[in-house]
Amino acid sequence: MLGLMQSQPLLISSLIEFADRHHSDGEIVSRRVEGDIHRYTWADVAKRSRQVAGALDGMKLAFSDRVATLAWNGYRHLELYFGVSGSGRVLHTINPRLHPDQVAWIANHAEDQVLCFDMSFLPIVQAVHARCTTVKQFVAMCDADKLPADSGIPNLISYEAWIGKQPTAYNWPQFDENSASSMCYTSGTTGNPKAALYSHRSTTLHAYAAALPDVMSLSARDSVLPVVPMFHVNAWGIPYSAALTGCKLVFPGPAMDGKSIYELIESEKVSYAAGVPTVWQMMLGHMKPAGLKFSTLKRTVIGGSACPPAMIHAFQEDYGVEVLHAWGMTEMSPLGTLNTLKNKQLSLPADEQMKIRLKQGRAIYGVDMKIVDADGKELPWDGKTYGDLLVKGPWIVKEYFKGEGGDPLKDGWFPTGDVATIDANGFMQITDRSKDVIKSGGEWISSIDVENIAMAHPAIAMAACVGMPHPKWDERPIIAVVKKPGMEVSVAELLKFYEGKTAKWQIPDDVVFVDAIPLGATGKMQKMKLREQLKDYKLPSA
Repeated sequence: MLGLMQSQPLLISSLIEFADRHHSDGEIVSRRVEGDIHRYTWADVAKRSRQVAGALDGMKLAFSDRVATLAWNGYRHLELYFGVSGSGRVLHTINPRLHPDQVAWIANHAEDQVLCFDMSFLPIVQAVHARCTTVKQFVAMCDADKLPADSGIPNLISYEAWIGKQPTAYNWPQFDENSASSMCYTSGTTGNPKAALYSHRSTTLHAYAAALPDVMSLSARDSVLPVVPMFHVNAWGIPYSAALTGCKLVFPGPAMDGKSIYELIESEKVSYAAGVPTVWQMMLGHMKPAGLKFSTLKRTVIGGSACPPAMIHAFQEDYGVEVLHAWGMTEMSPLGTLNTLKNKQLSLPADEQMKIRLKQGRAIYGVDMKIVDADGKELPWDGKTYGDLLVKGPWIVKEYFKGEGGDPLKDGWFPTGDVATIDANGFMQITDRSKDVIKSGGEWISSIDVENIAMAHPAIAMAACVGMPHPKWDERPIIAVVKKPGMEVSVAELLKFYEGKTAKWQIPDDVVFVDAIPLGATGKMQKMKLREQLKDYKLPSA
């Protein structure tokens, strides 16, 4: 017997229609590429999203055709989120921090038909447009009078001219909720990037889950600043959850420096922010010397890479901001876990609570996870046993676009490539990427643990731990560090700093001072490149 409920597909167009109907006066604030502040409402987003859909219809784009973006977080990008997917096409956000060769490869692999770009990225488009063989129309996301006359890009049109003549009324089409809605390519640390292809159903379910009280806890009373880029796993799904809840959205545009982010938080009364550790490191670095404080910021979710304990302490102890440690992947839409304490843990001493907060958190509804050994045997949730982390759920990939990489699943579970522990309360902690874990004398050393200790030293701005070959112990850890401006620390001083904080055999054998740690397009440390830089390095104990 089937239930007697109405059957309505979960479509992204329903999110923007809800925001329009019930939160029409909710504010969207954007710092534009031009530097000024743009303001309008959810009603305006809905109206202009319908015009985007009309423009795509006018181009005779087929259902599921891909529309690419090279854009910052801003109001026009938000309109494309809803107008492209809502009309039945697939939004393809391209990371502009990639090399132009990779941008061209990705656009061709995705078979993009339209490419919309912020003017910041005009040089990239000029470098790749002739190689983007499937793109029929390039759209500059600017006013008509800002369109360059000599761009060298054939038939270039401004975004405002592109949508401006379209009617503001539009009937969103109804179709299968399992239809593709958007796509994001992985960072491609080995070989070419692979695309995760999200559906309307998976995106809407993820938006629901992300807004839950034990996850991002978003509401119409929040002013939300997604510093995480809209080209990085759809800004962790925040634009969709924002439409679902009607919260105020504040977009930073291209100004991602610490001073600009802090000023935007204060001027727009931001209560909730989301970003990777490197962004917050810059902001805290701006605030501390100037003696600045927050007046409205209450919560920040930090993901993308492990958040150093020193950063969590600084946010909570110095500024009264709760840090919500999060974990996920492009292949997971991206949220998998988020760290909010359970009721029984609220009465624990502060240091015991902090030990829990350092973990990546509990699985949110819609995500199942387990840890397994090398033979695939499930391991206990005791908070000590390490294993390969596997996940499954309705917003986790079952395969990549065009079948790249073959079948990634293991008996229906997706292998994340992370090594983790899970405790009896379900709190998961990433101990390493499987390719970065260090094996010394038959024992595992977590590079993240080694990095976190270095980051707690007042003279260290950034740290990356890698294993180096050793004739006796197989591998030994070294720590590559970047010093804070004007600060000094010696090798001996930093190694002594480890004493009493970890087992003696887990202390690095050496410290290497570098000008910068190589970062990938999403702000994560690229240890493969770091190893290449250190290929001639010899351990002092080897």
